[in-house]
Amino acid sequence: MTLSVGQGVRVLIDDGFIGQSMAQLNAAIAFILVLSVFMAIGTFVRFYLISWLGERVSADIRIAVFNHLVSLHPSFFESNRSGEIISRLTTDTTLLQSIIGSSLSMALRSSISFVGGLTMLAVTNVKLTFIIVAGVPLILMPILFFGRKVRVLARKSQDSIADVGSYAGEIVQHIKTVQSFTRENFEKKAFSKEVEQAFSIARIRVRQRGLLMAVVILLVFGSLTAMMWVGGNDVLNGKMSGGELGAFIFYAVLVAAAVGSLSEVFGELQRAAGATERLMELLHEPSDIQSKEHACAAQTLAAAMQFKAVNFSYPSRPDKNALDQFSLTIDEGRVLALVGPSGAGKTTVFELLQRFYDPQQGEVAFGGVNLVQLALQNLRQQIGVVSQQPTLFSADVMHNIRYGRVEATDAEVEAAAKAAHAHEFIMQLPQGYKSELGEQGVRLSGGQRQRIAIARAILKNPRILLLDEATSALDAESESHVQQALEVLMKNRTTVIIAHRLSTILHADSIAVIDAGKVVAQGSHDELMKTCDLYQRLASLQFQIKD
Repeated sequence: MTLSVGQGVRVLIDDGFIGQSMAQLNAAIAFILVLSVFMAIGTFVRFYLISWLGERVSADIRIAVFNHLVSLHPSFFESNRSGEIISRLTTDTTLLQSIIGSSLSMALRSSISFVGGLTMLAVTNVKLTFIIVAGVPLILMPILFFGRKVRVLARKSQDSIADVGSYAGEIVQHIKTVQSFTRENFEKKAFSKEVEQAFSIARIRVRQRGLLMAVVILLVFGSLTAMMWVGGNDVLNGKMSGGELGAFIFYAVLVAAAVGSLSEVFGELQRAAGATERLMELLHEPSDIQSKEHACAAQTLAAAMQFKAVNFSYPSRPDKNALDQFSLTIDEGRVLALVGPSGAGKTTVFELLQRFYDPQQGEVAFGGVNLVQLALQNLRQQIGVVSQQPTLFSADVMHNIRYGRVEATDAEVEAAAKAAHAHEFIMQLPQGYKSELGEQGVRLSGGQRQRIAIARAILKNPRILLLDEATSALDAESESHVQQALEVLMKNRTTVIIAHRLSTILHADSIAVIDAGKVVAQGSHDELMKTCDLYQRLASLQFQIKD
């Protein structure tokens, strides 16, 4: 439609102005007005459809990346900061949406205008078209030259923005610690430094894009000026009409505007390429922990687990074994406690039992079957965990407890809360089970958070229970409530307890003493007091027993 306006301009000048015909003038004006209406309709359709496409692509990529993220092995999150990951998921996808929904629309329109404009130029005047075409290679060279630089800088710019977001997120998360140590001014300066670094990279990127656009405009309008000089001479010499020159100038300006727009879009596309690289890296990150194609179901096996000569080191610390020739049997329906000094490997045992990692040597078995042979989700459905610092979501109480079994009814959630000695304090909250807990359950006390976590585990009804000393940081009253809830939870289950306070595991069927990634002794409390020096030392520190 826009290209047709050029013909309206030709008729307007030749037949209307020069021909002194009012009828031709009115016809030309009417023709241009009709075209304007169709151009407006076409612009709306183009804008709506392309913008919809940008939103849809952004949403699909965001969903795909998140779905892949939640299936990645935990070691990936050890080596990648959460702030950077979130930046890729939000900022990068938003940039793509903007570019697809806006820049792609401009590129589509400008490409059609460029090709159509060149065609109409050739139809109008071949000689002048050669002048325009001769300038095209000169215009393409700076686009390609500066485009590569913009792409590299765009990637660096997105990385720096991710660093800023990651830094800010960490400070906000630990704001009490920052204020407690009066480090506000230090953090202000450090954050300012991060922002300034991001700004410096962005400034270089913007300068490169500005240079690209300036060079393109200079070359485009230089070609236009040369064309108008030649065309003006042809009109004066009677070789072409004023209308033809007017139409030709219209098409030439249209082509020039299209090239200028495309050069700007090219810069945006380079930014999109940088963001896309970051997203694709995340989307194609392989997960080290996956189910095999024909994996076994864990619920058909006995709820017993075994470590067989396991050697394991964390990917972030490959030179240091967290477990060294570690062997341990966890019998079905029994309570096993793990004790030992900090860093002995107790938490690592829990990590391997849930198959967050695979050992480098040896094997971990469930019901006599190597965990590698079991369906991953099915395995984890058999295991419930109550940690020392339970993870709660910012949603309401009902959501947090129901996380143990999403299809549970409200009555089942309430029954689990009662069994966990949590129902009474939940009902005292402003909106009961619909009360929002805040980030990490900040609106609850430590004992209340523990009981919510225990209710969640009760609702899940696992066959194997892993307890990471759920009472060690509580006051006497909270500990009493939590201990009663744990006794309900442990009933008729295979239970493994990480014990920081030996007084909490005197009832265990067996106690395994771990040191430097090895089981150094195993037995009852009385047996270990007689045979294990390390256990005696730990007991003497806690019970103040003197030789």
